[in-house]
Amino acid sequence: MPDAGILTAFALTLFAGLSTGIGSAMAFFARRTSTKFLSVSLGFSAGVMVYVSFVEIRPTAEDCLAAELGQVSGRWVTAGAFFLGIGLIAIIDKLTPSFDNPHEVRWIEQMDDTELALKYRKLYRMGLLAAIAIGIHNFPEGIATFASSLKDIRLGVPIAVAIAIHNIPEGIAVSVPIFYATGSRKKAFGYSFLSGLAEPAGALVGYLVMFWFLNDIAFGILFAAVGGIMVFISFDELLPAAQEYGEHHLAVYGLVAGMIVMAFSLLLVI
Repeated sequence: MPDAGILTAFALTLFAGLSTGIGSAMAFFARRTSTKFLSVSLGFSAGVMVYVSFVEIRPTAEDCLAAELGQVSGRWVTAGAFFLGIGLIAIIDKLTPSFDNPHEVRWIEQMDDTELALKYRKLYRMGLLAAIAIGIHNFPEGIATFASSLKDIRLGVPIAVAIAIHNIPEGIAVSVPIFYATGSRKKAFGYSFLSGLAEPAGALVGYLVMFWFLNDIAFGILFAAVGGIMVFISFDELLPAAQEYGEHHLAVYGLVAGMIVMAFSLLLVI
């Protein structure tokens, strides 16, 4: 049976990961026909993902790779992995089926503006891509939270709290597009909740397997690729949709707000 230290580390990682559920609860307070809310929320989601990609994920990846490969090689591999992530998510984006069949979204008939409802269907794919990217991002984050908590609980607690705080806007990034696409608060919460489960899953895999095989090179490449994935989703999906469903300035205000929230949440780690 695992000792108390291991169970405590798992509990902290679970707490951090499931905090995406707080952000996903935003869907319970949203109105499906509020295009201004949707526009600001999508811009907010893009701000969260772009900021965390360039300020946290990519530098962390470069530090890991530079420590193992040297400064020059580390930077080249980081850049390559970053654009590899963009290429991978672009392929996934092309292969993900679009939702052109009106019967696939049953709640459309319940909306006053049917033409607007038809446009919302493509948000479902956007939400799924965001869930995939955030889930991948949360996986190594779970390993980091678990490892730090296992090493020193005094270090693990503040890290878990900080990660929990910045997982809240990530929950919004997943839940809002899916809610508008399906009209289902349950689905919006469920997908966001699942993306948060990647953190305790990362802790479990780290405990069982990856502590024996995961090295800084693999970790750095994975992190850099995740950064590329999140940037692509933001620029290709979230920001264009934010402007399509609302005013340009609303999308920009949401973008800046997302960056500010993520900046403060990351500062809590220090």
